[in-house]
Amino acid sequence: MTDVRKGQAPARLGRVAFSARFREAWLDPAFRNEDQSIARLEEIAWEIYLVGRKSPITRKAGPGYVDPEFDLSVEWLAAKESIDQAQRQWSDHGSPSRVLLICGSARNDGTCPGEISKSFRLLELAREVLEQAEIQVDVLDLSHLTSEYGRNIHPCKGCVSTAMPLCHWPCSCYPNHTLNQTNDWMAEIYQRWTAAHAVIIVTPVYWYQSPSPLKLMIDRLVCADGGNPDPTSTSGKIASKAKELEMAGWDYPKHLAGRAYGLIVHGDVAGVEDARRALSDWLDWMGFIDAGTPSRLERYIGYYEPYATSHETLDNDAAMQEETRNVARAVAKAVVELRAGRLQAVQPVLSRPRPK
Repeated sequence: MTDVRKGQAPARLGRVAFSARFREAWLDPAFRNEDQSIARLEEIAWEIYLVGRKSPITRKAGPGYVDPEFDLSVEWLAAKESIDQAQRQWSDHGSPSRVLLICGSARNDGTCPGEISKSFRLLELAREVLEQAEIQVDVLDLSHLTSEYGRNIHPCKGCVSTAMPLCHWPCSCYPNHTLNQTNDWMAEIYQRWTAAHAVIIVTPVYWYQSPSPLKLMIDRLVCADGGNPDPTSTSGKIASKAKELEMAGWDYPKHLAGRAYGLIVHGDVAGVEDARRALSDWLDWMGFIDAGTPSRLERYIGYYEPYATSHETLDNDAAMQEETRNVARAVAKAVVELRAGRLQAVQPVLSRPRPK
């Protein structure tokens, strides 16, 4: 049995430090008439913090789990049921074809920048093509993380690096009510990825990389690639049990494999090629199927030109607008072929000597 290594976790907050952090949410003078109520809420939150009540509402796992008597979070169970329902919908050949269109930009006109992103404009071009092809479109605009009250994608905690079975599908790290890590958008996003027959990501490049909202989502999708659909098998988050399961043999199930994808990556100075390749490699690894060369686009908009005129530059770049439409056309065609079984036929069915 491999050891579980310890010694990095920070010390628990003291009462004064906890109070300072808790009260940051109530800084507005409009709350001053409720200071006594806030103090009572703080005391309750402190008691929860001391006890460590991550999932305050649970029920027995029930049939279908290794340990049916284990208490599972009702929030996790709801997320799991939504994913299972989406998978059934995805598998139903009579259901409408569905494409998840993702805007990876952190910018929109509802927050500090005061202007929509070029990614969103490109996404709208792709949406028009897909809708004309009579494909259902689900738009996931990740910029809502920066402009919508209480919207969060919490960071991945890296459970998979302790042992793959510790990374649950869907993620069970959140919500964590003890640490006030709530309103986690990923519970919904997992369902939306599962329901899609294809995904198109439209994103800018920030400092040679994917924008923060997109990267947060990517990291949290690690559980879709090898994750454990039964948290009772590890008694929740017991690392030693997860290590035992992996060492006994783990098949690293690819829960989202078999969907098609397209990519539209844009920038203004550098990094579009590397960012697009990284996204392609990630989706390939997850078992997604690219929709051909026209479905993978990287372009510069206003190369070394002022930021202030970039929307006008896009207005005048008819070629990129049409290339964006071609990404959507390629994905639409791939969805038809995929659902008819013809696209899968060209993918060889091979065993994986290195399943990780």
